[in-house]
Amino acid sequence: MSTAITTWISGPVLRARPDGAFRLREAVRVGPQGLLGEVIRVAMDSVTVQLYEDTSGLRPGVLLEGSGRLLSVRVGPGILARIFDGLLRPIGDPQDPYVTPGMAAQDPRSFHFTPGVQAGGRLAPGAVVGTVRDGDGSDGALQQRCLVPPDLPPGTVAEIAEAGLYRDDEPVCRLRAEDGTLHPVAMSHEWPVRLPRPVAERLASDEPMLTEQRIIDCLFPVARGGTGAIPGGFGTGKTVLLETIAKWCNADVIVYVGCGERANEMAGLLAEFTELEDPRSGRPLLERTVVIANTSNMPVSAREASIYTAITVAEYFRDQGLNVTLMADSTSRWAEALREVSGRLGELPGEAGYPAYLSSRLAAFYERAARVRTLCGSTGSVTVLGAVSPPSGDFSEPVTTHTKRYVGCLWGLDVRRAQARFYPAIHPLQSYSVVAANLARWWHGEGCTRWEELRRRFLTLLEEEARLERMARIIGRDAMPARQRLTLLCAQLINQCFLRQSAYSENDRYATPARQAVMMRLIGSFIEGAERLLEAGVAPEAIAGEPIFRTLMRMGEEVPEGDWERFSALDQDLTATVRRLTSAERESAE
Repeated sequence: MSTAITTWISGPVLRARPDGAFRLREAVRVGPQGLLGEVIRVAMDSVTVQLYEDTSGLRPGVLLEGSGRLLSVRVGPGILARIFDGLLRPIGDPQDPYVTPGMAAQDPRSFHFTPGVQAGGRLAPGAVVGTVRDGDGSDGALQQRCLVPPDLPPGTVAEIAEAGLYRDDEPVCRLRAEDGTLHPVAMSHEWPVRLPRPVAERLASDEPMLTEQRIIDCLFPVARGGTGAIPGGFGTGKTVLLETIAKWCNADVIVYVGCGERANEMAGLLAEFTELEDPRSGRPLLERTVVIANTSNMPVSAREASIYTAITVAEYFRDQGLNVTLMADSTSRWAEALREVSGRLGELPGEAGYPAYLSSRLAAFYERAARVRTLCGSTGSVTVLGAVSPPSGDFSEPVTTHTKRYVGCLWGLDVRRAQARFYPAIHPLQSYSVVAANLARWWHGEGCTRWEELRRRFLTLLEEEARLERMARIIGRDAMPARQRLTLLCAQLINQCFLRQSAYSENDRYATPARQAVMMRLIGSFIEGAERLLEAGVAPEAIAGEPIFRTLMRMGEEVPEGDWERFSALDQDLTATVRRLTSAERESAE
């Protein structure tokens, strides 16, 4: 074990004179409390260490000990349904509710292990050893898999434990490698946070990660195993949108990392997560959620490590063949931590004071999202959604600009929409999805064969509305041609009926793909019918005065999920209204 003597300290950064060899990214312990740190620079006569804990009282001359291992966290069945800090140390456990200096993550609980292999069988890295459940093995919680660590060599099963309760660090299997070495396999294992876990193959993302929010799923979808960014100024609803997605998305596991958020906001979010009900099972949503809380009053360097901890946890569940959604709130606070540590290292600043390697760090984070074939042969995915908090809502600042280069979709939150109580406050002209064309076939399979056409039509109308609204403020709507007034009317229906979604409405708080498809078709039919009526001479104001228009405006809140007869009746009523108005206009013309 290598050691070093501390010679210089500045906040979370220290330099030490080594006695032995250290390597980059090696985990170290500093001082009598064993504060956790990581080697970030190695020179001939010194090593530079970034500490992840409070350095108050630390002074030059204290001993630094290397571990010989990269900075790692212990992943296993015990991390599900719990709350951790940025280094995966538990927060709020009844036995030890506080994170103390030098604390090591431990789980005193036992888990029910059921073997899935027999002695004499051959296992490769990443193979499944057995299944794991909480406590007595009841069917309530999510069933997990016990995996052979990916960094172990292949071997033959020499011993396998019987079904029963074990601690997650107890060996439940022993593998005999080709050289005769026995390797114990427990339900948990350590993995370096900055090293992506290996996979057998990266697969194409050809199906959406559904959020059951219409503006996202239909206009700006994110692929399963894809990436998305949510930039928005203060008060635009980034955290609320992430909470909504966490509740309604079709993911098996949610990993939420609060990176540098205010402590009172994080406390409120944690309280809500413990009370939210999982609509899929009726059980608490926290049972399939891992929360990593690293607030702004915690050490700034730990904030930098927290998103790597979160993506490592997400990859661990992905390797079990599960679909995981990772939510980082927010990557701007993470970038600020990079900037602060970079300044203490005396590095040359780049744009807005951020280090020159900000772009590459963001790329390395988002590129770990993928839909893959795992080492055990299953298919799993990690979908990464990162909130961005640009100062004053300026989307041209460095973090937002670099993030847009690496994500597949962007949901830009608008301050004016949020102030108008329009939620989700996603601005359709500041958002995009580069993977939408790849998901059209999936929507066709769900019965919406015109999805791509209707999506393009909706976005075109919304773009024309933005241009016409500026003209209407100058000359007034009444002075505009009938065609332009109809465009504003159709765009109003799209905005109010389809894009706005009330979380307080029992019927409108979520919308399944089937319901979204029906609503898209109805709005598309109204637009086509209104254009035929305009050609027949019917004024847009007369169309807006019809009861069917007001009914369509409220169908999101009034027509419940699964009531297909009501939707069919609306379609028939719309068709009858168009025929009646057309006939009336012809008779008056004659």
